[in-house]
Amino acid sequence: MNWRRIVTQGISDISSLAHVLYKPAPSYRILMYHAVDGEVIGDRLNIFGISKKRFIQHMDILASESVNIVDLNTKYLSTSSNCLAITFDDGYKDNLHIAAPILADYNFPFTVFVSTGYVEQESNNFLSPIELRELASIPNVTIGAHGVKHVELTKCTDAELKNELLSSKNYLEDILGKPVTTLGYPHGAVDMRVRNIAQSVGYEVGTTSYMHTNRQDQDPLLLSRTSILGIDSPRVFKQKIHGYWDWYRLKQQNPASS
Repeated sequence: MNWRRIVTQGISDISSLAHVLYKPAPSYRILMYHAVDGEVIGDRLNIFGISKKRFIQHMDILASESVNIVDLNTKYLSTSSNCLAITFDDGYKDNLHIAAPILADYNFPFTVFVSTGYVEQESNNFLSPIELRELASIPNVTIGAHGVKHVELTKCTDAELKNELLSSKNYLEDILGKPVTTLGYPHGAVDMRVRNIAQSVGYEVGTTSYMHTNRQDQDPLLLSRTSILGIDSPRVFKQKIHGYWDWYRLKQQNPASS
């Protein structure tokens, strides 16, 4: 067992004890994956990609748990039962060729946030325009924007920010032939300036990397997501989908307050 797994096991034990005192109300949770059986850009710790075997384990768990797997839609914010959505960031080829067939077997809807610069360049690990159209044609699949260059939007000037948000939106709409109103903020980097400009160019839903679930009063352009890692064992995955790891948000900046 390597050091990452040892640390994760210890945190998992602590999270289990802490959760005894915390009984969450029904809510809408959004999971964040990246690549399945592939490499993730900038992943120096090699934790954001997940093996096909481990991904299937996670989907088996979702199929057996008392949670409704739904699409990315703000109507579920007012749910009276536990709902969960599955999302992927960046736009890797394996989302189409590996993840999509698995999710189709379970009849699970999912969303892929695409950084359009990689599509335009036809980078090796990323979806091509043809593959993107193929993915979008699959029932229960939603394509969302993820900027152009996969940069931290909070570090952009207003002009750069508007270009990142609008160019990626227009590019996807041209390829897919339908509106794109859903956005995943690259690196989870968002503040109220980014949120407001995203709304001004036509986005209706925005997802962050803030580790929490979502309830009725959540800003639809600042939805929280639960990051799922390749090192997440079945035990840790179960804990995450039931809120045991939501304490991690205490280490993060709430985008609604920035």
